[in-house]
Amino acid sequence: MKPGRKNLITDVAGLLVGHATDASARTGVSVMLLPGGWTAAADVRGGGPATREIEVLGLANLVDRAYAVVFSGGSVFGLAAADGVTVALSARDEGLRLGAEPHAIPIVVGACLHDLSNGGDKAWGTMPPYRSLGMEAVEMAGEMFDLGAVGAGCGAMAGTAKGGIGSASLDLGDGLVVGALAAVNPVGSVYGDTAGRFFAAPFEWGAEFGGRGSGTASLHDPLPLDSKLSRLALAKPGAATTLCAVAVSADLSGPECQRVAMMAQDGLARAIRPAHTPFDGDLVICAASGATELGPEGRAFQVARLGAAAADVLARAIARGVYAAEG
Repeated sequence: MKPGRKNLITDVAGLLVGHATDASARTGVSVMLLPGGWTAAADVRGGGPATREIEVLGLANLVDRAYAVVFSGGSVFGLAAADGVTVALSARDEGLRLGAEPHAIPIVVGACLHDLSNGGDKAWGTMPPYRSLGMEAVEMAGEMFDLGAVGAGCGAMAGTAKGGIGSASLDLGDGLVVGALAAVNPVGSVYGDTAGRFFAAPFEWGAEFGGRGSGTASLHDPLPLDSKLSRLALAKPGAATTLCAVAVSADLSGPECQRVAMMAQDGLARAIRPAHTPFDGDLVICAASGATELGPEGRAFQVARLGAAAADVLARAIARGVYAAEG
C-alpha cells in the first residue's frame, strides 16, 4: 500500500476537482465531478449542517447516485453554488434523463461552511457570488488542483488556526484506490501541542504534512488550546464545520457507500479534537466509481477494509489542508 501517484482524491480514476476563489470576499467554491453519475451516500454528524440534496441519496429513496459534490463557503448563501454547478453540468448533457424533456437533470450534492465573519468583503447585496463561482469551478475541474486556502477553504479556520482544502489517497492494490477531500473549518483543533504537531501525525506518509510527529500535550484536555471552544466568545453555533468527501474505485452499492462514509467519520476524530460538536456541520459523502468489482465472496470484509482506509486517508487530508494553508 502507498499513496496514489498524485496523493489526491483524483487518484480514483475519472474523478475531477475544481476550485473557484473570490480573494476579496475571502470565500470560494470547490467541486468534485463524478462523470456519468457515481453511486453515493452521506453520513451527517455535526450539529449545524447546511446541505443540499443529501436526503435524495437516502437509502429508502429512488436515486442513489450523484453527478457532483459541491463544497462552498458563505453559509446558507453558499448553497447557491450548487445551482451554478447544476446548470453547467446540464449544459454538458450530464445528468438523468426521465423522458423527452430538453434538459439533463444532474443530481448535485452540496454543503457549506461558515466563513462570513472572516474579514472578507461580503457586501454583495442581493447578488452573492456563489452561483457564478460554482460554474467557474466546473470549468476549472481537472486531475490536479491546489490545496490550502483555495476554493471552499479560502476563508476557513481550523480552530484558531488557518484552515483550508486538503486531499490524500491510498492505493490498496488490485485496482482498489481510496481518496479523500476535506474543506477544513472545524471549531476543534488539529494540533496536539503548541509546537504545531498534528493529531493526525501517526497516519502521515512521508512528510506530506510536515513530518512533525504527534503531540500529546492536549490529549488530557478535551478542549485543546487551539480549539475555538477554549474561549467561549469564539464558540458560535453553526460557525464551523468540516466538509468531507471520500471516493473509492469499487462497485459499492448505496448501503455500502453509507457504511464507508460512517467509518470515514473516524478520520475526523483522529485529526480534530473535538469533532462532531453542536457548533459544527460535519459530514462525509462517499462516492464509488464502480470501476473495480469486489465480487460476492468476502465482500463485507472488503467494504470494511475500504472504510478503514477511508478513515485514515481522511485524517491525512484534513492535516494536509491545514498544513498547506499555513504556507
